[in-house]
Amino acid sequence: QEQLVESGGGLVQPGGSLRLSCAASGRTFSSLIMGWFRQAPGKEREFVAARWSGGNTDYANSVKGRFTISRDNAENTLYLQMNSLKPEDTAVYLCAAGRYYYGASDVRTYDHWGQGTQVTVSS
Repeated sequence: QEQLVESGGGLVQPGGSLRLSCAASGRTFSSLIMGWFRQAPGKEREFVAARWSGGNTDYANSVKGRFTISRDNAENTLYLQMNSLKPEDTAVYLCAAGRYYYGASDVRTYDHWGQGTQVTVSS
């Protein structure tokens, strides 16, 4: 069964760091692309970062220089290292895997989604 399970969220102060993990099972880890999105209450799902199977990465402008996406093939796990966190980074973060060519930031690219993990940045 193909499944994505996120972990690592929590409460952190502004300027702090968190590392999110996405454990992939089934064929999801061999997908064309794996990425992270986030969704805050009352807002649309927003692209954060993605990593193509060939190794190229894409980032939203709002997180460039602060977030880093990576994967551990041996562990079938996707990571999102988040540094210099801001209150506006507060959201549920979702892991996704996809096989379509609509672009890294387009939700139509992705056909598998995790349930999400809450990240709250507050003092």
